[in-house]
Amino acid sequence: MWIGAGTANDPCAMFGFPQSRFMPCTECGASVERGAGTHLCEPERLVEFRLFQLREEIARFDEQFAAWLATARGHFAAWIAERDRR
Repeated sequence: MWIGAGTANDPCAMFGFPQSRFMPCTECGASVERGAGTHLCEPERLVEFRLFQLREEIARFDEQFAAWLATARGHFAAWIAERDRR
């Protein structure tokens, strides 16, 4: 949490912005009430949130893999994989 939250140094308080009662968990993204004791992240939610964070990298995978296959090492790896498959 930001150090000046809830004080005169808090930009939200200074400009009169309403503060939500809930903040996202930094680990799983779940909406957690401010001041709530502890929050236990669900394993499934952790995975889903991590996939959400990696969505751009995952989307580029096919492009990067195709580019690698066009290299000498990629050609060799594809040849070895095809040979070993037989």
